[in-house]
Amino acid sequence: MVENIDTPALVVDLDKMDNNIRVMSENARQAGITLRPHIKTHKSVTIALKQLLAGADGITVAKLGEAEVMHQNGIHDIFIAYPIIGAEKLTRLKKLAERADIKVSLDSVEVAGGISTVAASIGKKIKVYIEVDTGLGRVGKKYGEETLCLVEEIAKLPNIEIYGLMTHAGHAYAAKSQEEMIEITRQEGQYLVETKTSIKSELGIEIPCISVGSSPTSYIGAHVEGVTEMRPGTYVFNDAKLLDLGLVTEENCALLIYATVVSRPAENRAIIDAGSKTLTSDKRIFADGYGLIKGKNGLTVSWLSEEHGVINLPEGIDLKIGDVIEIIPNHVCPTVNLADELIGIRNGEIEEVIAVTARGKNK
Repeated sequence: MVENIDTPALVVDLDKMDNNIRVMSENARQAGITLRPHIKTHKSVTIALKQLLAGADGITVAKLGEAEVMHQNGIHDIFIAYPIIGAEKLTRLKKLAERADIKVSLDSVEVAGGISTVAASIGKKIKVYIEVDTGLGRVGKKYGEETLCLVEEIAKLPNIEIYGLMTHAGHAYAAKSQEEMIEITRQEGQYLVETKTSIKSELGIEIPCISVGSSPTSYIGAHVEGVTEMRPGTYVFNDAKLLDLGLVTEENCALLIYATVVSRPAENRAIIDAGSKTLTSDKRIFADGYGLIKGKNGLTVSWLSEEHGVINLPEGIDLKIGDVIEIIPNHVCPTVNLADELIGIRNGEIEEVIAVTARGKNK
């Protein structure tokens, strides 16, 4: 029974999660592009297999450790969307690439050189995505001429197949309106397609895959002609950040943190058993607090210590010691990475316990 769940706990409504998976797969089909979901959100083999069964063409991971766990559990089409550098990691990549369909992203000749050496040692080509900066200002050369020059250099290396251009429009989370988000979505695709066209005309290199990421831009659905793949992750659960952007409702949020009120030291203050080691210290985009309390008219967890969450109570809202509350996390990805398991419920009953299989696989 749900009432018997010990707290703090991460609880997944399986019907809502299954619907989120189905809807995104349908969005990709309607847009005529492939779906390669990012599993860093859930880090679970069980959920990755659900996504593949629903129509995903493969998965995206952030780190080699995640790829290793997924491959050990029968998933073979894996895109590692992170630069791989250093002898130890290249040795691990070699073992993976010998047995699985591994693709990797990079944004430098230095990283490409290591990938080329690995590919040569196993006697086959490794497909790479060139990461392009379309506005986030994180990894990647700028779209256009900078990326073209990088592609020209990487194309000289043996045993590398330049398979895709990819970007992550994470700056969509800072959009002030849905119109601005639509523009970011349009730009991320357009910049990649224009860069692909320049590479084809100036270098004679055809790049088959144009890959965009982020759940916000995937929800908007303003896909540019020429985009062939999307890599959203958060959509499987959704969280308070997507709520703030107006892309989902509370009813679309499949993962909740159950927490118990353990103290009422003052009339206007309640303490719960979920602190930063459960909720993380990530803040929302346009609102205060460290987690939105479901069904309490916008009430949030006010501040955190490691094991305590403090809720400043306004007039008219009362919480008693022993009450269990449900919290929508601000940012679900790091929240899940702090947990060993997710409790899956359906129709008010515990149906399964889902292992966070790749938890802590940060390298």
